[in-house]
Amino acid sequence: MFLSPALGAALDRIAERAADLRRAYTPGAVPANDDVALASPSSEFTLDPLATVPSENEYFIVRGDDGSTAYDRDGAFRLEAGRLVAESGKAVLGRSNPDAPLTELHVDPVDAALGRAANVRVERDGSLVYDRRAIDPRTGLASVHRVVAGRIALARFPAGTRLVGLGSEGSAPNGVAAHVGLPGDGTFTALQPHRRQRSRIDVDESVAKLKEAYLAFDALQAAHGAKGRTAKTAMDLLK
Repeated sequence: MFLSPALGAALDRIAERAADLRRAYTPGAVPANDDVALASPSSEFTLDPLATVPSENEYFIVRGDDGSTAYDRDGAFRLEAGRLVAESGKAVLGRSNPDAPLTELHVDPVDAALGRAANVRVERDGSLVYDRRAIDPRTGLASVHRVVAGRIALARFPAGTRLVGLGSEGSAPNGVAAHVGLPGDGTFTALQPHRRQRSRIDVDESVAKLKEAYLAFDALQAAHGAKGRTAKTAMDLLK
């Protein structure tokens, strides 16, 4: 079936609006269309000690298995084989100390293997912390030591920068470099532990815009149908 450029564009608008609506319940997601964006982000409380939320316009830095770097608003982290990963499964990057290079954050491999890492949590300054439990073999007394595995890094971009990608995660546009730091370091604000980022997409507005897109397509389709019938009638009269 042949579609005119106008009908094709109308179908594309429907697809864009539908995609925004689907992402309305994805934590940290931003819309492709600014007219359905919420004015400010919101979050909700969670008992998950690894869940945390950054401030507005700040991103977590994640790395895929292929070595690619991305930036994510969704701080629903978890441990996999002792490694801190994002909801996507990508490794969360941070620093072992303020001057160290970015690296994947993880609990001590020995502590993880022996099951000595308990109460793993993320604190306001981005510290990935756990309690190391051990028993003194001479006295039999148990002890608990607070261990800091590293601090989660944050990134920020120049005002007006739109990341490449949809959902909560994206990559930096060509030629745009991220400013990287640590939560609460004077440049970046502290994290909000025990919270989960909500979507930046207004559900009601997304539904309304999707309906408008369908109505516009129906109107165009009807106009093209009427034009086609008129042309057929004119051809019949000429026969």
